Amino acid sequence: GRRRRPVSAPTPLSNALRPALPPWLGAALAGLIGAGVPLQSRVNGELGAELGDPVLAAAISLLGGMVVLVALALTVPRVRRGVRQVPAAVRSRQIHPGYLLAGSVGALFLLTQVATVVLLGVAVFIVAVVAGQALGGLGTDATGFAGHARRKPTPRRLLGAALVVLAVLLPAATTGTGGGPALLLPAVVVVVVGVLTAFQHSANARVGSVVGSPLAATVLNFSVGTTLMVIATAVRLATTGLPQEWPTDWWLYLGGIFGIVFIAGSAALIPHIGMLVMGLGSVAGQLAVSLLLDVLAPVSDAEVSGAMVAGTALALLAVAITTVPGRRGTPRAS
Repeated sequence: GRRRRPVSAPTPLSNALRPALPPWLGAALAGLIGAGVPLQSRVNGELGAELGDPVLAAAISLLGGMVVLVALALTVPRVRRGVRQVPAAVRSRQIHPGYLLAGSVGALFLLTQVATVVLLGVAVFIVAVVAGQALGGLGTDATGFAGHARRKPTPRRLLGAALVVLAVLLPAATTGTGGGPALLLPAVVVVVVGVLTAFQHSANARVGSVVGSPLAATVLNFSVGTTLMVIATAVRLATTGLPQEWPTDWWLYLGGIFGIVFIAGSAALIPHIGMLVMGLGSVAGQLAVSLLLDVLAPVSDAEVSGAMVAGTALALLAVAITTVPGRRGTPRAS
């Protein structure tokens, strides 16, 4: 008799067509997600200052986020189902096993930040990261990495990427530290890590798309990143010991929540708008909120510079050039 073909179980959203999301709307949502990054930096920065150990502060941030994610996985059925579907998705080759290690890039980013900021300064570090993310966004979109739709590097997309790097470079030029050839290697390392973060978010987006839950992808991302950071922190504490005093302000331990929003939000948006638009919108949101923080809740007596205002405006222009529809209604991001 005729052999019956085995019927494979459907996986949520992995093969379904997604509704179109206008690039400008996606960029606006990316800006809202990116707005949490400077808030997280402020919280983690103050925690690290009070502890006297930024590595420990980063580990605490990840651990706090992991606790929240475990609670969500235990109480929200969709997240729980998504996590359970990952092994089957790997076996069926819908998810490459390497994508499950995307969280290691997050840990690498935090460790690189701790190691290089003292050499490069915060401003130069941010410029190098944004430059790497722009390059990575162009690369992941052009190659269709992790099964996402390919988006060619059109002149408008290249211009948008260049403008967003310039947007960060403007304020950095007024606050950055001097340097020379000795700083070239750490700067290149930071750029490479920035490129890797673009692939990290694309991999997370693929996992979230296949299992039908961006939060499930976030659980995996935090699990790997937290494990590596805890190991790194344990090695460090073996020589330095635990702090004698711990901060009593409860909100200093909530930095991981901002990371959850950013990673899960990125995983949800990237399949619709691509990594480049996600990155541009996120940077614009980061600059805008950083500007507001400097105005409303400054950490020093330094005044808001004109370069910071100009950089924020330039980032918004970069997003507009890349995402606003053209004359025929064709999205510029495509």
